[in-house]
This record gives sequence, structure tokens and C-alpha cells, in this order.
Amino acid sequence: MDYSRALVFGLVFVSLFSVSTVTGQKKSRTQQDTQLNVKPKLVVGIVVDQMRYDYLTRFYSHYGEGGFKRMINQGFNCKNNHFNYAPTSTGPGHASVYTGTTPATHGIIGNNWYDKVNDETVYCAGDDSYGSVGTESEAGQMSPHRMTVTTVTDELRLHTQMRGKTIAIALKDRGAVLPGGHTANAAYWFHGKDEGNWITSTYYMTELPAWVNEFNSSGVAQSYKKAWNTLKDINTYKESGVDDNNYEGLWDGELSSAFPHNNSALLDKNGHFDIIKSTPYGNSITTDFAIAALENEKLGKDDDTDFLAISFSSTDYVGHNFGVNSKEIQDTYIRLDADLERLLLALDKKVGEGEYTVFLSADHGAIEVPTYLKDMKIPAGYVDYTTVKAKFSDFLKYKYGTEDIVKNFSNLQIFLDHKIIKNLDLDLEQVQEDIAKEYLGYDFVDRVYTGNQMWQNEYTRGIPYVLQKGYNQKRSGDVLLVLKPGVISYGKTGSTHGSPQIYDTHAPLLFFGKGIKKGSTVERTEIPDIAPTISALLGISFPNGSTGSPISAVLR
Repeated sequence: MDYSRALVFGLVFVSLFSVSTVTGQKKSRTQQDTQLNVKPKLVVGIVVDQMRYDYLTRFYSHYGEGGFKRMINQGFNCKNNHFNYAPTSTGPGHASVYTGTTPATHGIIGNNWYDKVNDETVYCAGDDSYGSVGTESEAGQMSPHRMTVTTVTDELRLHTQMRGKTIAIALKDRGAVLPGGHTANAAYWFHGKDEGNWITSTYYMTELPAWVNEFNSSGVAQSYKKAWNTLKDINTYKESGVDDNNYEGLWDGELSSAFPHNNSALLDKNGHFDIIKSTPYGNSITTDFAIAALENEKLGKDDDTDFLAISFSSTDYVGHNFGVNSKEIQDTYIRLDADLERLLLALDKKVGEGEYTVFLSADHGAIEVPTYLKDMKIPAGYVDYTTVKAKFSDFLKYKYGTEDIVKNFSNLQIFLDHKIIKNLDLDLEQVQEDIAKEYLGYDFVDRVYTGNQMWQNEYTRGIPYVLQKGYNQKRSGDVLLVLKPGVISYGKTGSTHGSPQIYDTHAPLLFFGKGIKKGSTVERTEIPDIAPTISALLGISFPNGSTGSPISAVLR
């Protein structure tokens, strides 16, 4: 009897254990399937032009709860995020964010660069084989044809059999064309001049949609041609320098760089819509247009994930004119924060809170104005290329008997005429090295590398690593110059960028929304990691030139 009871108990126990195990296995598999991919209704990619990481921290106390703070507190903050290549400029920045790789692979080696094959300077998005849509000017003659690989937006389109939509929007053409990739349904940019319209290229369509025409004729652009004063009491802007100073540029006709900026001659001039770009209102009209696109293109309304790529460009115009320590840049970011809140609230309403995923980063950072740094007793300065050009010319004549050995100098790269070098029976590697040594003797130069060094070595850290990631074997030059930290080739007012120095490479990276963990990291992340992270989240193929890696800490 005892034996029978024991047998029955044993069978029941085994049965229950088996059920429990099977149930556990089913649960584990379900969890695994859930983690395989996340399917937000919409992905929103935001690139803020010329945004340094410290703009998040410096101005944090002025931000509302619904913009940057919402993304930081409810999302994931990569605090040690960097561009891992140079030059750090707009075209390469947008291409790198969306392709998951660097200029060495995607081919966008600058905003403009010297084309060695055709012996001409080319623009990263320029393409005269297409026409303008929405304007009679040539401002719409653009396409992504110089970008040689796919983007995360392309891969999402391919994954959904082209059902998922991609819409890209920016004031700058390159800020829309490159993120949109090769397969975007539309890329729109703002044509100021005497028109003030959102336009596109025949690469995407033959005529503007009705909603875009309606937006253009609504008078919104005209409404943003208004005086610019601070959003808050300027006396509370203690995180930036004095308002009236010698480090800032002036609007045409202004006698002072101080607020308010109310040049009636510019604001009243009907043919001067470009002024909107140079104020925070450029970001506001971008937000208006993005929300209009969200609604009219019905993004996030079906079973296929859509993608909305937005670039806020006014931050770059303001930074170039007034500098990174100006009241103007602080006010611009406080106002951008309000625009971000508007955008997120619109996404909550039209797509659904928790149903979309957002990332926010930049296309490059920026340097403090060198004249300001010098006044603070920090080493800094400017390059006088007039003097440099004369000195280098004398070197070429003395060494080779001709200046024609150099074809072009751009983006701090020297392009040599390989045919002339061969005709003179010279060794290319030696010529590169001789020129590198010559420039290394110039006071403003920190270091120099040759194309041969980029070919022969594999750098894993430091400045040479950053240069090599930006070096494209088919498109880049023969000698690469690096200016000393704090030294730029620019005017004496305002900020610029482009170098491999940390002030140009350290940029924000925030993730927020569906499938994103809450938290932060100080581990190093790099710009090419963004596209693979979003691809892994969505369960789609990585862009076909991707060299970055998914940031596992970000994904839920």
C-alpha cells in the first residue's frame, strides 16, 4: 500500500514537473521571440546640427520636463559618445549616423571635396541630372548618389517590401537627402532666398504633394520673420558669456551683437527668408513641417514601421555666427527644447505614447571661439593661409621646380598630381613624406599623416585612428594635416568645426521610447553604432557598409 502510494505520488510529481518544465520552456521561447525584434509604429531619427554634448548639461536647469529631460529621464543617455572620424562636418555626420559607418566606407568625405577623377570640386548631395520640385531655382538638384552604401532607412524600406515609409526633413538639403537614403519616399528642405518654401528633387517625385503646397502657401514662413529676443529673462542665462562682446558675429546692419536682434531692414525684406535659418525659428518651422508630415503622410498608422528623419539646422547657423558660449546659443537650445516637447506630444497623440522609438544625436560638435580662449589664457589661434600659401609655394618650386605637383588643397588635405609626379620620375611615397615634413614645420600644425600611412597601417586609437576612419582610398587626399588644439581656419568671431579634436567629436546620443531601456552609460560609444542599434531593435539587416556595433545596454 505504501509502495502504491509512493508510486502514484512519484508519477504525479513527474507529471507536474514535466508540465512545469514545458511551461517554463514555452515562456522562455516566448521571451526570446519577443526580444528578437521590437516593432514600433514609427522610428524618429533626430540630428541636431553642431550640438556639443555639454549643451545637455550646461542648459539642463532651463529645459522643461517634456523635451530633452523627458528623453534623458525616461530613455537612455550615452554620455561618452564620439565621432570616430574626421572631418567632422554636416555631410559626413548625417551619412555616418544613418549608414552605421564612416567616410572611409560611405564616401561622403566632406560637405564639398575635390573629385580626383573628374578634376573638379563636388558637393555631397549635388546632382544636376535631377531637377527641382517646388522652385524654379537649381536648389532642388540633389540626390544621395555620392553615398556608396545603404542607410538604416533603406534597410527598413527593403525589409518591409517598400511598404514602410521614409520621410526626411531639414532646413539644409544634405540634412534631408543623406538620412533619407537611396529609397526615401520623400526628402524635403527649406529654400529661403525670396521664396521661403519647402522643396525637393525629381529624384523623389515630379510634383509636391498637396499638403506641402498648402503648407508653403499658409504664410507660416513669413510669420517667423520676426525680431529675436530671449525666451526667458536674459539675466537668468548664467550658463553663457556676456551678451555684448567681440567674439560674436553681427547680422547685416547691426552695430551690436546683443539682444534683441531686430534688424527691420532684413526682417521686412520680402526676399530674405534665409534669415529664418539663422534664428531659433528655423528649428520651429522644421518642427511645424515635421508634424504636418506626420499627420498628412499618416506615419505610424499601419502594420509596417515607418521612419521620420529630422535634422535641426538652425543650431549650426547660430553657432557659426555667435559661438558656443553666447546667449544666442543658449536661447536657441532652450527654444529647441520647447520644439522637441511639441514634437514628442504630437507623436504621443498621433502615433501613441510607447508606440514609437526616437534617437537624438548630432552631426558634429564645435570649438570655443579661439579669441575668447586666448583672452582666458588658453592656447588657441587662427591660421593665416595667405602667408602659408606663399611659403609652401616657395618650397614646391625649390624642391620640384613647379607648383603644379599640387592639384588641390581642401578639408585640410593636399591632393597631388600623380601624373606630373610620374613624369618627373619621382616616388609618390617620398613626395608625400617630403610635403608632410614641410608642413610639420609650420607652427599651426600639430601633426601630419600621409596617404601611404593610411594605406599601410591600421590605427586603433588616438588622432590617427580618427583620421583613418575618415580616409577614403578613392576620394581622399595624399597628405592630411591636423591643426593644433584650439587652432582653426575661420573668422575671428563665431565657432566652427571639422577637426578630429574632442570638442568636435563629443556629441550627445539619446534613445527613447519603445524597446529602449531606461538608464545611461559612460562607456565609449561611437556614431556608427546608432544605425546597427536601431537595426537590431527592429530585427532588420544592418546597412550594407556598417562598421559600428549595436549598443546592447540601450536595448530592452
